[in-house]
Formats: sequence, C-alpha cells, structure tokens
Amino acid sequence: MSEEKYYQPVHSASQQGARPDGRGWVGEVPEEVARSYYGHPVLKEPTWTWEVPWYLFAGGMAGASSAFSLAARLLGNEKVSRAALYTALGGATASPVLLIMDLGRPERFYMMLRVMKPTSPMSLGTWILTAFGITTGLSVVSDLLGVFKGAGRVTHVLSAVLGPALSTYTAVLISDSSIPVWHGARRELPFVFAASSMASAGAAAAILAPVEDAGPARRLAVGGAVAELVLTGVMKRRLGKLLAEPYEKEKAGRYEKVARVLTGTGAALMVLAGRKSRLASVAAGALVLAGAAAERWSVFEAGFQSARDPKYTVMPQRERLRDRDGANGARDR
Repeated sequence: MSEEKYYQPVHSASQQGARPDGRGWVGEVPEEVARSYYGHPVLKEPTWTWEVPWYLFAGGMAGASSAFSLAARLLGNEKVSRAALYTALGGATASPVLLIMDLGRPERFYMMLRVMKPTSPMSLGTWILTAFGITTGLSVVSDLLGVFKGAGRVTHVLSAVLGPALSTYTAVLISDSSIPVWHGARRELPFVFAASSMASAGAAAAILAPVEDAGPARRLAVGGAVAELVLTGVMKRRLGKLLAEPYEKEKAGRYEKVARVLTGTGAALMVLAGRKSRLASVAAGALVLAGAAAERWSVFEAGFQSARDPKYTVMPQRERLRDRDGANGARDR
C-alpha cells in the first residue's frame, strides 16, 4: 500500500516553541492538510497531446489575422491586408490537422459537426473553425484569381467576424473544466489569448509585408505583445499566490520565462529597428511569434501541473468554503 501524500505548512520552533518531550508544539492548532488518496492525484490530468498547444497558437493567430486583414483593407493597405489574409489561411489549414491528429481519427472531427450545442465550447468551437476555414479559403481564392470579387468581399467580412471568436474560444474551452489553474483564470484567460493572438497576427504580417507598408502590422505586434505581458501578470495576480505557483516552476515556469524574454525582446526590436531594416523586422516578428507560442505552451503545461498536485484542488476549495461560512455567519449576526 503506497504512502499517503501530505502538504503541510511549515511552523518554526521560534514561533510555536517545541515541547521538551518532543510531542509537537506548544499552543499548536490542528493544521490544514491537503492529502491525496494513497498518493493518487485528486483530478485526472488532461489526455491532450502536443498538438493542442500548437492548435491554440495557430488558431489564435489565424483568427486575429483575418480581422486585421479586413481592417487593413478598409484603410487601403492592400499589401498588409493580403499578408494577413494568407496568414489566416495558413492557420486555418493547420488547425483542423492538429485537432484531428490529437483526436486520433478523422471521423471524430466529422462527428462533432453532426450536432451543434451552443452551450458546449468544444462543439461551438468546431463549427467556428469549420466556418472560418471555408470563408477564409474562399476569400483567398477570390483574391488570387481575381474572380467573384463581390463574393470574396462577403466571405472576407464573414471570416473577419468569426476571427475573434476563433482566437478566444479555446480559452473558454480549457477554463470550462475542473483544472484549477485554467478554471481559476476563466475571466482573464480569454483576454490573454486575445492579446497573444493580436501579437502573432501583427508579427506574421510584419514578416510578410514590405517594410514601408508594414507600419500597422508592427504597431499591432507591439501593442499585442505589451498587452500579453501585462494581462499575463494580471492573470497570475488574480489567481493568487497558490494557483500562480505552476507558472513559476517545472515546464510551465520555463516556458513562461522564455515567453517573457522572447516577447519583450521582439517588441523592443520592432520598435527600435523594425521600420528601418527588413532583417530587423523579420527577426522581431519571429521573436514575437516564438514568444506567443511559448506562452500557449506555458498555459498548457500549467494546467497539467495543477491537476497533478492535490493541493491546487483542495486548498482553494477549503478557502471558498471558509469565505462562504464567514459570509453566512456575518448575515446571521
């Protein structure tokens, strides 16, 4: 029989005072313990594989790129609009491939399209991805061949409307779960994903578009990068010291540090040299893209780490119970 796993706060002898007979502490109160059942985790870890964080990245970049493409076209910047639209198509092509690889069998993706459940983020997201891919593909065909321009404009608008939903629904999907770190950030995570997607869209367009035309793309990349760094910090503060721990250690912590360095460096390079040098613009865009991908991996790994350790499940639950009991007691008085 395996040994039970305990997580206990550490008390110093100077604070409590050890008994001479070694039987505990003077004035000791019962300590709060978060224990697992014979060493087993309280929650089962997600079964998702490496394809999922790359889908979070590719889908987010595609959705933001489509909306940015329409905005650039409305402002008369056709080169940036075309670069962003083709980026959207690339992300829309890679996303279902990654999902099907994770599902294991192509027919499972088709089965999710048989029914639409507006209350299910997974069902709704599958329909959003499918509609987005079709409308984006038709827009690119119209642009490349110069045919059905009216229909191409309509599909471009539809793709841009679906883009923000594609960029953020994955945050709703993973936070609509019992995984402590994800569920605890359910209010902030969609904004983090939106900012990361904007940074990715701007960076990709800055890489593909000519330097002299890529000013809007650079501004989007820098603005999205700054927003991503700020919102990630806000998310961790809102999570609290305990639930923010997974972002500071193991794989999630390493990805988080890499994401901050790459995103910050890329944004700084974009501001300082992006408009002067094609090489600097490409390098800055690549750094921002890599930072956005690392941020998605950090979120992904943090969820696994928080599911693996019972204290991230048990201790917040007890805190909520204490808060509820305290509120009820205050009303009774």
